[in-house]
Amino acid sequence: MPSAFSPARTVVFRLHWALGLTAGLVLALMGLTGALMSYEEAITAFANRDRIQVSAAQDRPPLTPSALAARIEAQLPGQRVSALTLSGDPAQSAVARFARDRAGGRPSPVYADPTEGTVHGPVRLEAFFATVRDLHRWLLLPGEGKGWGRTITGACAIALLVFLGSGLYLRWPGRHRWRVWLRPNLARPGRARWWSLHAVAGTWLLPVYAVSALSGLWWSYDWYRAGATWLLTGQALPAQAAQRAPGGKPPDGKIPEGKTPEGTPAIDIAWAEFSATHTASVATLTLPGPEAAAIRIRWYAPDSNLRNEATYDARTGAGLTDKRAADAALGSRLADNMLEVHRGRFFGAPVALLFCLAALVLPGFFATGLTLYLMRRRAGQRRVPGRASRPAEASVQG
Repeated sequence: MPSAFSPARTVVFRLHWALGLTAGLVLALMGLTGALMSYEEAITAFANRDRIQVSAAQDRPPLTPSALAARIEAQLPGQRVSALTLSGDPAQSAVARFARDRAGGRPSPVYADPTEGTVHGPVRLEAFFATVRDLHRWLLLPGEGKGWGRTITGACAIALLVFLGSGLYLRWPGRHRWRVWLRPNLARPGRARWWSLHAVAGTWLLPVYAVSALSGLWWSYDWYRAGATWLLTGQALPAQAAQRAPGGKPPDGKIPEGKTPEGTPAIDIAWAEFSATHTASVATLTLPGPEAAAIRIRWYAPDSNLRNEATYDARTGAGLTDKRAADAALGSRLADNMLEVHRGRFFGAPVALLFCLAALVLPGFFATGLTLYLMRRRAGQRRVPGRASRPAEASVQG
């Protein structure tokens, strides 16, 4: 083991605090925004509790997706429904999301009665959480996902992995005193107390931060996503599925887009088939554009946080694919539900809460690290000239 005075240990120590004073601030911001996003659905549901419940009698059957979309669009002229989120609970409102307008903006989604199509109002906090997501992903910098913001947050995710490795290296004791490793000694004076708190908390949360960083890189770098997909599934990252039919027209040129020869909208046929063969707590139905090749339905089974997906032919409504998380290998489930892995929900509700708390603790690591740095600088200014200097924190065993 390198001593506290070894050049290697000194370099690692300085790298740790240098990253802490730079990437640490960004990670603190990402932690706060990530914690908010962990329970976005629950917070949004509470804020919209008066619009989520359907007050009308429930003896009426729900409208077909095409009819529901048409009634919503009739109440909101100039807006085109692009997706419907439908609940398995008949007392729950549907959520309609809209295509971008000519200016590139996207209107706020709305709640609507699934049996009448009556719009209850926009989804409250949607704009707030959209800002939180943009702040978390690319720091609200210009260019969004294609600008410098995405590069910076990706680099900070890598810095978090460096923090974990360097912190573990600096903590590694001469004797394996696990009690010291896992319990902070707040009775120590000065820097030793703050270092103990900083290091012990980092040790406990190391697995959580490792999963958060490794899964967060999924959206930062295409090469990383391709490599992770290959490791998890043994397959190359598939190219984006074609969303448009060749030439924008049906091969035979006879069937109108989105309708069968009998005139029934293909989306209604697809939804009827889906409803007859799947039990979903919530399903998001993507309404195809005039040249789309497939209708996509993403859904969640009751008491499950794992996403499933079914696709149907956009011209006939016939089933194409049916991917169920329960039938997939572990690697495929991880790859298909990386967002839930990132949030901790993949591992269950208690772990999701742990991930949220760990995200909230990230600003604490920045604060304690900054405190240690300032205390060390102050001590260095008072140090007697000629006295050998060394990083005090690096000498703390455990």
